[in-house]
Amino acid sequence: ATCAGGVYVQNGWLVDDRNGSAIQVLELVRLETLPGTHNTQNVAAAFAASSVIAGPEHHDAIVAAIGTFPGLAHRQELVGYQGAARFINDSKATNAEAAAHALSAYDNIYWILGGVAKDGGITSLAPLFERVHHAFLIGEAADSFDETLRGRIPTEISGDLATAVSDAARLASRDGQSSATILLSPACASFDQFDSFEARGDAFRTQVQALDGFTPQRVGGTA
Repeated sequence: ATCAGGVYVQNGWLVDDRNGSAIQVLELVRLETLPGTHNTQNVAAAFAASSVIAGPEHHDAIVAAIGTFPGLAHRQELVGYQGAARFINDSKATNAEAAAHALSAYDNIYWILGGVAKDGGITSLAPLFERVHHAFLIGEAADSFDETLRGRIPTEISGDLATAVSDAARLASRDGQSSATILLSPACASFDQFDSFEARGDAFRTQVQALDGFTPQRVGGTA
């Protein structure tokens, strides 16, 4: 394969311009389990490498396969929906830098965060606070994070994860907005309340799946 214009993203599309024809091969908004710029880069790299190995005659099959990728557990994992609200398990985000990827990927966020804070806390995330509709604070860092967010984002000290899930789901339902993302992206280690980030993410998934009206797919569509 030639490299000419390469494989790149433009206006929300994955474009293959290696032969100078700039073919739009995949509309990235369709990939709900792969949100964010970092995943866009991963998709472009995966498509480019796979198409070199398989050949251009298999481009459609490669695109179809990308569309079936379910995502990885605890890494912006799409758990499911309650009404118009979707629930995202990003428990792997154990520091602010990791949480920034998720905060950058969504709007109208009901953010569940907290645990054992790392150096610097969440102050570096300030440019992304405008994406957050409400924050629900848990664990050891709840009080210090409340101070950081005060006057910037409405907050609620939920204390533990089960309460935060319930609080966030209730508020998102009450607000009745056309779309909302209830995001567990703690920006903290888990060891105050859980044995690991995996245990924290598993607990979040279990609690979300127990909500009244939960569905693994968007009503009227597929996840």
